[in-house]
Amino acid sequence: MCGTVPPLPIAILESRCGDRERFNNRERLNSSSALRFDDDASSLARGGGASSAWKKHKSCGTSSLLPMTPKKPPQWLQVVGHAGSFHVGDYGTLLKRFCEGEQQCYLRLMEDVLRPYVPAYHGVVQRDEQNYNIMDNLLTHFNRPAIMDCKMGSRTYLEGELLVARERPQPRKDMYDKMVAVDPEAPTMQERSQHAVLKTRYMQWRETLSSTTSLGFRIEGFRVDNLLPFPLQKSNEECHTNFKRTKSREQVIEALDNFVDSNTQIVWGYLRRLKQLRQVLEASDFFRTHEVVGSSLLFLHDWTGRTGVWMIDFGKTAVLPAHLTLNHRTPWEDGNREDGYLWGLDNLIDMLADMLPLT
Repeated sequence: MCGTVPPLPIAILESRCGDRERFNNRERLNSSSALRFDDDASSLARGGGASSAWKKHKSCGTSSLLPMTPKKPPQWLQVVGHAGSFHVGDYGTLLKRFCEGEQQCYLRLMEDVLRPYVPAYHGVVQRDEQNYNIMDNLLTHFNRPAIMDCKMGSRTYLEGELLVARERPQPRKDMYDKMVAVDPEAPTMQERSQHAVLKTRYMQWRETLSSTTSLGFRIEGFRVDNLLPFPLQKSNEECHTNFKRTKSREQVIEALDNFVDSNTQIVWGYLRRLKQLRQVLEASDFFRTHEVVGSSLLFLHDWTGRTGVWMIDFGKTAVLPAHLTLNHRTPWEDGNREDGYLWGLDNLIDMLADMLPLT
């Protein structure tokens, strides 16, 4: 785990959602499970793409950057995290604040059968006294794409976090306040007397509200851009992040249908990619030997019909002891390290298939 590294790292195109949408999403912006939208394109652009600010590059034995003319950094927005965690780099790359655990995951993934299903990794660069992991910007080949982040698995906390909380419990007033804001009856009598809850207690409670525990994944948020083809070029962007209580199968299917705008071509594209991913995951040495917690699937499609899905966010992914492997479908019990990733993927595939017309 990487401490301050945000759990949902990816830079995506800048949204022009209105002030009302950002006001409605304020609660999500302050949490660790929301999409964060920012209209200040100029300040974001200043954060990336200036090669003069790259002080040194550390080779990690992965693919070198292509010797091509740097493109103007695209406008972008950040999926939840701390300000400054991401910058748009040159040559179609993205800079993410350095996390050694995530670096090690990417180095292993570059040698694994999962390589085509994750952003290509290019090493480490230092910028303004801060190290960043360099990876492909997955938006490069899309035209103003619709974007969705699905956090995979039946839990978003590591077993190690539970152990630390038990050994050194630290009740949190801020998390108690968040809990009662959603459900005043949720705290126990002891928690009410302390006006505080443990972080792990809050995380476990929060996940029972969404489809994480019921389906093995949850939608973090999505943005759609209903851009019409030339010559109209009209844009109607919509941002959706209020999925805290999206729990049932029917609710999730409704959200997925809104994301793809009932377009069966897009559904077919995603379904093919996810079935391919599942097959590769079941054969992956990396996947079998890691507890994959807090990782997301990034969905992209645009008006041309192009689709793509990639695994992202490995800051909390942990290598297992040598004697242990996971099948990622067995229900989690304290001590078995199972994360429910494939169970969630199975459910996601089934729901997308149900969205297609009967043949």
